[in-house]
Amino acid sequence: MGGAVSAVSRNGVYSFTKPNRESITLLAGLGVEGDVHAGTTVKHRSRMRRDPSQPNLRQVHLIHEELFEEVRAAGFEVAAGQLGENVTTRGIDLLGLPVGTLLRLGDEAVVEVTGLRNPCLQIDGFQDGLLKQVVGRDEDGAVLRRAGIMSVVVTGGPVRPGDPVEVELPSGPHRPLDVV
Repeated sequence: MGGAVSAVSRNGVYSFTKPNRESITLLAGLGVEGDVHAGTTVKHRSRMRRDPSQPNLRQVHLIHEELFEEVRAAGFEVAAGQLGENVTTRGIDLLGLPVGTLLRLGDEAVVEVTGLRNPCLQIDGFQDGLLKQVVGRDEDGAVLRRAGIMSVVVTGGPVRPGDPVEVELPSGPHRPLDVV
């Protein structure tokens, strides 16, 4: 099971979007070199206000490129990096992966999936109504979050568009993704 990296993005300042780059470097235990969200403790501003000592389970944000095609069909125009992700993938059901899945990005880098991104109202600030496209409910009324997954860096290394993504599922019972 695998796919490919279609774009990589980082931003050294707090901003909703992240510019695309030719490559990014993942740093073990920290995140994306030069990205505002890199660090061992949480860097998301609202989470820092609650408890700045929390471990950073959101070092690398990944979104599946197929989401952009889905929201385009609903009239929204979104491109790689515009929802704040660091790695945009193609060909992998990111939202269907269990906690603890390892993703090998290119020749060296490995991230471990920690959970779902919980998108906030900033998405509507980017494009009004977009939040309802990435957060909804299933037929049973359960909340569905589709704005990507979060991970931590296990092994550092460069990541570039076109790099393969290999999926290694954890052994034992699989835990479904929840918000981190």
